[in-house]
Amino acid sequence: MILPMPSPFPRPVALTAEPPLVTGLLALRPLAHYTKELPARNRRTALLDPDPSFRETSRPIMRVLGIETTCDETAAAIVSVERSGESKILSNEVLSQIAAHAAYGGVVPEIAARAHVEAIDRIIARAFANAELKPDEIDAVAAAAGPGLVGGVMVGLTAGKAIALATGKPFIAINHLEAHALTARLTDDLAFPYLLLLVSGGHTQLLAVRGVGDYLKLGGTIDDAVGEAFDKIAKMLALPYPGGPSVEREAAKGDPERFDFPRPMQGRPSPDFSLSGLKTAVRLVAERIAPLSDNDVADLCASFQAAVVDVMVDRTRAGLRACREAGITPSTLVVAGGVAANQAIRSGLNRLATEAGLPMVAPPLALCGDNGAMIAWAGLERLRLGLVDDMAAVARPRWPLDELSATPSTAA
Repeated sequence: MILPMPSPFPRPVALTAEPPLVTGLLALRPLAHYTKELPARNRRTALLDPDPSFRETSRPIMRVLGIETTCDETAAAIVSVERSGESKILSNEVLSQIAAHAAYGGVVPEIAARAHVEAIDRIIARAFANAELKPDEIDAVAAAAGPGLVGGVMVGLTAGKAIALATGKPFIAINHLEAHALTARLTDDLAFPYLLLLVSGGHTQLLAVRGVGDYLKLGGTIDDAVGEAFDKIAKMLALPYPGGPSVEREAAKGDPERFDFPRPMQGRPSPDFSLSGLKTAVRLVAERIAPLSDNDVADLCASFQAAVVDVMVDRTRAGLRACREAGITPSTLVVAGGVAANQAIRSGLNRLATEAGLPMVAPPLALCGDNGAMIAWAGLERLRLGLVDDMAAVARPRWPLDELSATPSTAA
């Protein structure tokens, strides 16, 4: 539990007059608190119809609530699988903490955890209201159990357990990375296996996705994650937080050929990544040509981003080779995670996929960053296989995807 304590930081989210659903993260308020009065006639009225024949043919097979609080987004969503096999996002609520962390140039764990505590109730309530559902109309509750900032993870995990206990629904503890890995199956009809490039602020990995809970790590970063490198370059050049979008915006205005930055690990057979040398090269050039004009900043960003794209493409090409050497024939190249929103990286990987004769899939931009829909979908994938967890599931700051088990629980 996060205990109240004096803080040198401003409170990032104002408290509302609305009473909390999970007071102190332990006591659950009445479930009616979640419920919005439904209109007399709406597209879901039929789902509430007591006629069993209609309910049998029309009700979705499964509906799952997903809760995400691993970093600086408080998110909740409800996703369904229809009888036709079609998946639907019924609601997807995300509250970002960017403004709260901007002054510090990065995520402050204490601020993040306190903001999750203050926001989690109303975000979950909004997810139910916008899906026009009551808590007892879902089939399971899924919550991210890690990896991430453990204080924040505890907030969503405890809220999810409380709702599952109160409704008597199954609880599923979700690996945040698995949720990213499976998001493409929510939006596209993908068959296993596929090659996944997972790129985010904290992770850069190449994995063969052989099934739900079945991941073979082919390579990863030996130093900085790609999102971390973007953030550090942005901070170095005094660009606004978050750094990734800021660098991408500046890069669009610059000359990607002005500075010839290194492409670390390029050409090596093992599909690993290294970006610290590239980051150092940018710093040395920036110091040499200081003071920097607007054009200098744009050109530095464009040249840095071009180098990153080349590295991502080269390392993913090595990942395709490693995948096939392991006896795995991928059906698709998938890129996921927050950095998958970068259009230059998407374009480079799309060219590689065409060269390899594979389709390339990236989730819609709204599903690249952290969100509740990906947690709900991962919960659906696991629920269909009968993979559920008990209330002993704990928050995990580290949880490597290739070490994923069906029940991440301890006796704690």
